[in-house]
Amino acid sequence: MATAAAEVGAASAELVIGWCIFGLLLLAILAFCWIYVRKYQSQRESEVVSTITAIFSLAVALITSALLPVDIFLVSYMKNLNGTFKDWANANVSRQIEDTVLYGYYTLYSVILFCVFLWIPFVYFYYEEKDDDDTSKCTQIKTALKYTLGFAVICALLLLVGAFVPLNVPSNKNSTEWEKVKFLFEELGSSHGLAALSFSISSLTLIGMLAAITYTAYGMSALPLNLIKGTRSATYERLENTEDIEEVEQHIQTIKSKSKDGRPLPARDKRALRQFEERLRTLRKRERHLEFIENSCWTKFCGILRPLKIIWGIFFILVALLFVISLFLSNLDKALHSAGIDSGFIIFGTNLSNPLNMLLPLLQTVFPLDYILITVIIMYFIFTSMAGIRNIGIWFFWIRLYKIRRARTRPQALLFLCMILLLIVLHSSYMIYSLAPQYVMYGSQNYLIESNITSDDHKGNSSLSVPKRCDADAPEDQCTVTRTYLFLHKFWFFSAAYYFGNWAFLGVFLIGFIVSCCKGKKSVIEGIDEDDSDISDDEPSVYSV
Repeated sequence: MATAAAEVGAASAELVIGWCIFGLLLLAILAFCWIYVRKYQSQRESEVVSTITAIFSLAVALITSALLPVDIFLVSYMKNLNGTFKDWANANVSRQIEDTVLYGYYTLYSVILFCVFLWIPFVYFYYEEKDDDDTSKCTQIKTALKYTLGFAVICALLLLVGAFVPLNVPSNKNSTEWEKVKFLFEELGSSHGLAALSFSISSLTLIGMLAAITYTAYGMSALPLNLIKGTRSATYERLENTEDIEEVEQHIQTIKSKSKDGRPLPARDKRALRQFEERLRTLRKRERHLEFIENSCWTKFCGILRPLKIIWGIFFILVALLFVISLFLSNLDKALHSAGIDSGFIIFGTNLSNPLNMLLPLLQTVFPLDYILITVIIMYFIFTSMAGIRNIGIWFFWIRLYKIRRARTRPQALLFLCMILLLIVLHSSYMIYSLAPQYVMYGSQNYLIESNITSDDHKGNSSLSVPKRCDADAPEDQCTVTRTYLFLHKFWFFSAAYYFGNWAFLGVFLIGFIVSCCKGKKSVIEGIDEDDSDISDDEPSVYSV
């Protein structure tokens, strides 16, 4: 009894320590979000409400992504390596832990729905109306509420469709209409709204898949190569810029010399003169920024850190290759061995091993290396998404809406950035599942199976319980499925769409990698051009983009 009580006390202490670490992680996430938003937001147009909204939304995205390794850890922690449950992990305790994680997902996913469909749209349209100087506060609020109402209607429709589309059908085909309606409500009540929330989240995840294909796939190739290649020399760029200024000034003098005798300039020359003068203003603006950067201490400090950036770039390339190769082999396994599109290409077990699927079981022997690897991959997924959005900008089809620039990003662009990251984070859980389905479902759980052993001393067979890795064939009472899996596979058609999205992701990554390799070094002041309306003369930036 004393030994069992000591084990229970030790397990409780370890759980408390785990939750304390998770609390510190939350504080670190909030600090990072504050620094990131303050780093990119425009100092001239910063607003309290948009800043708080961006920080909160970004924090929710990161916290949601951090919940996956916590979910895997909790289901794995309840069992010993020999396949038996720990003494403290009885049925009630296991159910409490599962419910806690499930309520965590409920809360975070509900907050994501609130941010995507209500809060962010309202703040965005409020500041869109604020650009008009003649509008009053009351008018701004009314207009923002009017547009936000449309998003709220879409959210309500998604919840209703998800709630009233049962995953099972009534067994009695001759049932009346009232019995069918009654069955729908029974299905809704039995799932406690899980299907409704899952359908809404899956719909957003589908949009997040498109954002991941656009931004994450490119960022995964561009970020490491940009770190390795670095930026151009500010001194060399300034010499080139000075030559361009002299050339443009000569063109201007040549055109103006045509009107020295009082003759008016032809329309063609006037148009060319305006273009050269605009070009000269841009070049002189670049000259001021290049001079500021060339003489700044930050530039010298970045030069010292150049070897470290190269090392990080090589590390990120290796992680990207691990991610892409594993995703390719996992998708190929589904194409060859899954039940087809009608099942959402779901596959139980692994027929084609991929590097990540082989690496995780090895790391499980040394706690907590497997959780660290999963966390690194998730964080890498998030940071490459940020890099992709920063490099590409925010577009609506072929129209560029906003640029993401350090200390020059408008409030509306930051809100768009955070909304895109929220959607990408939703899709990241399925991407991790695609890489290691068995690990995401069961973690490091084992269960006991009876194995017949022939003994030489005794003529006959004896049975021995041996541990086996949890899989789809395991008894339900022996292996606990992560709550993440429940949200991922409620609807087969979403799983089928994610499968084809993974192939598109691989294609965009390959194209982005080739483009990034062919591109030269980035300018130290990239973004200072003729159509850059976010650049002001009094806001030179010492940071390379």
